[in-house]
Amino acid sequence: MAMVPIDELLADAKADSQLAERPLVTLSYAQSLDGSIAVRRGSPLSLSSPEAMTLTHRLRAAHETILVGIGTVLADNPRLTVRLVEGRNPQPIILDSHLRLFLDANLLHSPSPAPWIVTTKEAHPERESALEANGAKIFRFPANNQGRVPLPALLAHLADLGIKSLMVEGGARVITSFLSQGLVDIVILTIAPVLVGGLRAPENYNKPPLRLLDFGFKSAGDDLLIWGKPSRPSAIPA
Repeated sequence: MAMVPIDELLADAKADSQLAERPLVTLSYAQSLDGSIAVRRGSPLSLSSPEAMTLTHRLRAAHETILVGIGTVLADNPRLTVRLVEGRNPQPIILDSHLRLFLDANLLHSPSPAPWIVTTKEAHPERESALEANGAKIFRFPANNQGRVPLPALLAHLADLGIKSLMVEGGARVITSFLSQGLVDIVILTIAPVLVGGLRAPENYNKPPLRLLDFGFKSAGDDLLIWGKPSRPSAIPA
């Protein structure tokens, strides 16, 4: 299998002084040739080859925490564990502004650490009690202008807890939010050789373009892997 220099990428990104107040953030997801990550919102789509899936598990093992949005959990019911390689399961984190996680979710009944659920102060306290009774730990934040968890505040809190690295896997709104707020240090993208015509990520992205710097690419089975560091807007040529 083609190897992505994960350790080198993480070491280079950690040397960046901007990471003093938040964890290193790696964004990794799979898409089709036309940028689709699902047929439609809420409908899962398997895109990665076995070789690319092995890379995903290597990435999970290299990070302390892993984050997905509640939409991904409702659609895929993932475990977010390390199974295809040797390594430690990362701490799962779910962005769930309204505490919609169902009580029989795999994340509540897996060998990995019990999930941390990040929500807003407006979420219903009865749902919080039920989820905590099933092992989850709840973190509440004041909602931002969109009624969602403020990502900079979440990352600052993770840093306060001693977390140094975070892997973000999706879904589309989560991918868009991290990129549009300039909170991604490394992108590792799997491109599958299929056309889907479905839900794209990022979606409704209305910020200046981001170019991948120090990028590389290799094949993994039938897929193409691309990785690099997102530029800041000032680094984009006019």
